[in-house]
Amino acid sequence: MTNKIESFVIVGVTSANKKFRPSDWADRLCGIMSAFGADNRMMYSPYVRPSCTIEGHKSVIVDARLYDIEPLAYKFLINFANDNDLTIEPIAPDEAEA
Repeated sequence: MTNKIESFVIVGVTSANKKFRPSDWADRLCGIMSAFGADNRMMYSPYVRPSCTIEGHKSVIVDARLYDIEPLAYKFLINFANDNDLTIEPIAPDEAEA
């Protein structure tokens, strides 16, 4: 991935085509980025949310607008994917919106 700020998907598959473990990694990663809402319930961020690919792999959608709010969180997600050898796929901005 380039240094260009863009929306992307972290796919739970390594470059060696192995499924990333633990199986709930996407929920855990999105949980780190979640916050309490007005109703005192934990809610996923509208900029980082779990998803699933067409092939059924767990994934996390990251909206580029996160960078405007918290650049370190955006960079953390990129580094998480790179450190764990996960696939990063750029997506169109409208695909990242909830």
